[in-house]
Amino acid sequence: MRILKNPGPLEDLKFSEKLSKKELLNILKKEASQLHIKDIMDASIYLREDAKFMPPKERDDFISRFTKAFFLRIKDLKEDQEEYEGLVDTEKLKEFLGVLNEQKRNVKCHEELCFSHIAMIVATYTAFVREESIHPVGTRFPGGFILRYEKGIYYCPVKEKQLNTPGALCRFCVSVQEEDLPD
Repeated sequence: MRILKNPGPLEDLKFSEKLSKKELLNILKKEASQLHIKDIMDASIYLREDAKFMPPKERDDFISRFTKAFFLRIKDLKEDQEEYEGLVDTEKLKEFLGVLNEQKRNVKCHEELCFSHIAMIVATYTAFVREESIHPVGTRFPGGFILRYEKGIYYCPVKEKQLNTPGALCRFCVSVQEEDLPD
């Protein structure tokens, strides 16, 4: 239960100071380097448990896609040598991490804590360093709608419906609402 013991560099951020994307990347790399394969396996256990009431086809796709996304994003993060320019919006990052920390405070088991911790690292990297959609492209949502990427834009079929959901990260995501969806 490594991740339960010591807060990482994300918890030590000083939001009154300027923060470059490169500095945030280095902080996230440090966080990712402390992850163990068992943490990812435990997060996958939580995903399976959380998705147990979904229809089998959607459940299997959901678990596979998110487990793969965790592995790939952590790998991408650890190996990222890109020179990101610019500063991070620290007010937005502070609010973002506040939502995620609240979720972490409400976890009910170790596996959920692993999921929350990895999701925090991956989502922060994706949203604030890479400026990509928080959910992986191809994520399926209820109704069969899929998050897609076209001509440099991420289209989300559920963004507008989740903007006011307190625990949702949609308001921080670069995706835009997919138009022309049936009600």
